[in-house]
Amino acid sequence: MHNKIKLFAELINEDLYKYLDVYRDEYKVIFDSMRYSVENGGKRVRPLLALLFCDACGGDVKKALPLADAVEYIHTYSLIHDDLPCMDNDDFRRGKPSNHKVYGEAFALLAGDGLLTAAFERITDCYKEGLYSAEVAVDAISTLSHLAGSRGMIGGQVIDLLNENNSDVDFENLKLMDNLKTGALIESACVMGCIAAGADKEKINAASEFAQKIGLAFQIKDDILDVTSTLEKLGKMAGSDAQNGKSTYVTLLGVEECQKLVDKLTDEAMGALDIFENNDALIEYAKYLADREN
Repeated sequence: MHNKIKLFAELINEDLYKYLDVYRDEYKVIFDSMRYSVENGGKRVRPLLALLFCDACGGDVKKALPLADAVEYIHTYSLIHDDLPCMDNDDFRRGKPSNHKVYGEAFALLAGDGLLTAAFERITDCYKEGLYSAEVAVDAISTLSHLAGSRGMIGGQVIDLLNENNSDVDFENLKLMDNLKTGALIESACVMGCIAAGADKEKINAASEFAQKIGLAFQIKDDILDVTSTLEKLGKMAGSDAQNGKSTYVTLLGVEECQKLVDKLTDEAMGALDIFENNDALIEYAKYLADREN
């Protein structure tokens, strides 16, 4: 894998825990719960994209690090809540017991809430420290709050819940759900990387286009892996979508057609990167996401 991808992953994993290391003993358990899920971090797709886009725009990736942390905090909170019995009711996440199986439902709920608010605290604290301008902080908060909110990721989760046990969900409804539930947060990462670098509107629009294509490809690939992978590789119970009565791209199109669509969307996403001169690491990462096994 490209050296920048490895380097940026190390930077992210070093920086993510700074906020989680400061607390009073009286409420230590909630930080333990938050850290438990952040440490079980998977591929760090969203924060990596934030740094990769900042770098592709010629920016200083250290200025994008707090924004990368913020999007990963929000992604992690969404997974904690997604696993709860009132949502997807998953006992495992990335091969480990889900947060609520370790800390209980109440603390899992609060850990998600804590990570959500930590995201915006991280952005504003770094503005106060002089890392970037007020304009960058406001633009980043506006982007993240919109795409992670009720018109973005949460809206997608609502559609997902409404679609449970509904075998009549069509492709367009599924696409809308995933553009919001998965694609919106990926888009926030890509756009915030550009914002941190002071990129112009043309590059920000290209980053959005890339994210929308790669986000949909990412979710379709997840649907493929849900029926073709194992607990050991996937880190959670394979086949959980079928058990929950969910319509997926695989149930609509089949595995072979889904992989063709993943490849097509990935090619289109890479086409949006032509405007970035320094795009080799981004192209390699897009290919990796399309070919991944977990």
